[in-house]
Amino acid sequence: MMLQSHSRFLLQTLLTRAQNLDKAVELDYQWIEFDDVRYHVQVTMKNPNILLLSVSLPNPPPEAMSFDGLPLGAIEAIKTAYGTGFQILDPPRDGFSLTLKLNFSKLRPDEAYRNSLLTKLASIREVVMGAPLKIILKHLASRTVAPELDRLVAIMHRPNETFFLVPQADKVTVAFPMRFKDSVDTILATSFLKQFVEARRAASLSSAPSCSWSPTAPQELEGAPKETLSANAGFVTFVIMPRHVEGEKLDRTVWNLSTFHAYVSYHVKCSEGFMHTRMRRRVESMIQALDQAKPLEKTRSMNNKSFKRLGLNDVNSK
Repeated sequence: MMLQSHSRFLLQTLLTRAQNLDKAVELDYQWIEFDDVRYHVQVTMKNPNILLLSVSLPNPPPEAMSFDGLPLGAIEAIKTAYGTGFQILDPPRDGFSLTLKLNFSKLRPDEAYRNSLLTKLASIREVVMGAPLKIILKHLASRTVAPELDRLVAIMHRPNETFFLVPQADKVTVAFPMRFKDSVDTILATSFLKQFVEARRAASLSSAPSCSWSPTAPQELEGAPKETLSANAGFVTFVIMPRHVEGEKLDRTVWNLSTFHAYVSYHVKCSEGFMHTRMRRRVESMIQALDQAKPLEKTRSMNNKSFKRLGLNDVNSK
């Protein structure tokens, strides 16, 4: 199962507001989604057609490409994705990395257009966090390398964590240090990743990016900061070719790579939950079997009379 690129709660909030513009309501929602991305939606009674969407991203580590707390190319990516229908507030609301202002009254009345635009807005996470990766893969599609990039590029994808890219004209190598806090999660993730690599060798997946796993850092990460190479679940490496980023494949590849760690974590937690459920069912069936195996207690009574054991002396006296 792949993660959806849009925030379901954000999309529901936007669509509900767009369908009820005649009602002046006040909205003030805050929530956090995976990888510590925080959202804030505001609508006031004074300006019911104005919606403010603020997004807070994790603080980027020093090796990651960023500008004013946003990934490299994020502002340009927003302008390209949303056009002139949105206004970027500078500075953003306190405590947030980015604030967008949406005026519903300026949107075209076409319902299909609105739904499409609001779905794109609900994918703001993909647009912002995937911006530097998209720049690199766009150059790959044209078989070039951006001149301003280093040989090894670090991109943030989780709080204080990065994955690495080695851009070349004919391919881009993507390496993920896989880290997990819980020891059980580490064991399950390592097993899952090994099976993940084995599954790639199936004939039906021959056109997918090549994938490998190793317990130590691959050679491509030579020169990376030592503190970024601690990975208790090993390293996963993908090789992206130009055919993987052609046309509509580009956005899907960007999203899948940006959320790969979250994808693995999701399946690890599902596996852990499945095993716990199986163990509980097994214990319940064993308890049921033990309950059925208890001997029935039998009480004997003979006309409600009690008997006394007689000794030898008692018999002789009689």
